[in-house]
Amino acid sequence: MIDGILGKKVGMAQIFTKEGDRIPVTVIEAGPCTVVQIKTNEKDGVNAVQLGFQETKPKRLNKPVSGHLKKNNVGSVKVLKELRCDVKAVKPGHVFKVDIFKVGEKVKVTGTSKGRGFAGVMKRHGFAGSPASRGSHEVFRHGGSIGQASYPGKVFKGKKMPGHMGNQKVTIKNLEVADVKKDDNLILLKGAVPGCNGGILVIRKTL
Repeated sequence: MIDGILGKKVGMAQIFTKEGDRIPVTVIEAGPCTVVQIKTNEKDGVNAVQLGFQETKPKRLNKPVSGHLKKNNVGSVKVLKELRCDVKAVKPGHVFKVDIFKVGEKVKVTGTSKGRGFAGVMKRHGFAGSPASRGSHEVFRHGGSIGQASYPGKVFKGKKMPGHMGNQKVTIKNLEVADVKKDDNLILLKGAVPGCNGGILVIRKTL
């Protein structure tokens, strides 16, 4: 029916196996997500469902969003995201919970990575830096030459240079579901996921 759900990163924790092995896990509050709108290929050019996540106060929503939710008979939700799926078996108002996942299943998680601000080439791209001796001075963390002479007379696109680091859409694939706590709407994934605590994530099954 649907292979994904929206969630919020709670933080990192650890669990122990029967053998005594310690496994780092990420705790995610996944769902419940309400189907706000169904989009079809004939009408909208894509088969997808729009999910609403995280209840909020109506006064915190602007009028276009409030009208959109009221039109589809859905309460006030903070997050709206689309997921492509087979829409034939889905109806507006249907609620999906974390129980669509099973322990041992592989999932992929999409989120926004932590923003690192303006970073130099050593932090952003892993450059080694210049020697700290042999007459070097004031260029220890510089990027060095960025191009050639009169030909081509420009810097090629994609050149590794200082700039804005992080704050990008990142997808981590093949994370294993360590545990599912249906009563608390929590899912525990082995390993780390992108973003800071409180960040919004999209968790989808790996086909």
